[in-house]
Amino acid sequence: MKLMAINGSPRKNWNTATLLKKALEGAQSIGAETELIHLYDLNFKGCTSCFACKLIGGSNYGRCAMNDELTPVLKCIEEEADAFVLGTPIYFGAMTGEMRSCLERLLFAPLLYSLPPTSLFPRQIRTGMLYTMNAPEELSKQLGYDVVIKGSESQLQRVFGHAETFCSYDTYQFPDYSKVTMEMFDPKKKAARREEVFPDDCQNAFDFGRRLVTKGKAA
Repeated sequence: MKLMAINGSPRKNWNTATLLKKALEGAQSIGAETELIHLYDLNFKGCTSCFACKLIGGSNYGRCAMNDELTPVLKCIEEEADAFVLGTPIYFGAMTGEMRSCLERLLFAPLLYSLPPTSLFPRQIRTGMLYTMNAPEELSKQLGYDVVIKGSESQLQRVFGHAETFCSYDTYQFPDYSKVTMEMFDPKKKAARREEVFPDDCQNAFDFGRRLVTKGKAA
């Protein structure tokens, strides 16, 4: 059993990465193999709309034809992973650009333009999306973040057969708020939430990763 985690944050040791590592620890606790990929370490682009993945009988039918540093990651998901979790902070109401580019390649290639749309991915596997955001939960809904979150979950489910989402709200952004202009937020409240709530998020992420591999392949 293998769980892959893909970090779409430019930070390797902050909120998103920390929660992804906790998810991997949860999988490891029941003997799963794990791997963590940092997208910001890779040189790659999003879909270039070449449509090679859609050519019937073509050598890349159902698979992305681009060859760059994301290619081995996509291959590993297809051939080795029993489950994967994608982690990203919310920037300007959406996932990071790197995560969006990754998802374009991951989702579009196996998506068959049939009626109804179906997937050419060779098997069903369990998938998860992990989001972190500066906004509290209620404000995130007012800002429409739930639309982004539900949309990604629906797309993952369509291609891979299963998807679920984990969110960490009102996250602590800076080690020292006194060094930045941040009048919109109360540093003391942010620090208190980091101390009191984020540990619960870490435990929930641990359980999230454990659950993904405990249930194993969706089919």
